[in-house]
Amino acid sequence: MATTEQCRAALERLARNLADAEGDVRSAAAVERSVSCHLTDLDTTFAGRLVHGRIEDMTTVPGPPPERAQIRLVMTGDDLVSLVEGRLDFARAWARGRVRLEAGLRDLLRLRSLL
Repeated sequence: MATTEQCRAALERLARNLADAEGDVRSAAAVERSVSCHLTDLDTTFAGRLVHGRIEDMTTVPGPPPERAQIRLVMTGDDLVSLVEGRLDFARAWARGRVRLEAGLRDLLRLRSLL
């Protein structure tokens, strides 16, 4: 089982990947939205802001997210680490119910190029 520290590192790597992206991925990530990632096996939530392709002001709170973020992810810590490392395909994980993504329609359309 992935640790909280491994999950934080995975989210930081994801943030670096977003910041370094080009083309459609960069433009999709160039929005300003609140984000949260609830890790069900650790019962921990990472929350922050997606700002110009970077995740800023990331905090860790026990349990589910205290506030409803504009972009919400729910998964296990192992799945988060596997997604960021490229060992787990997002579309397949989402189709199988291993990953949940909740966001407004406009955000979902933008985010599809990230996935």
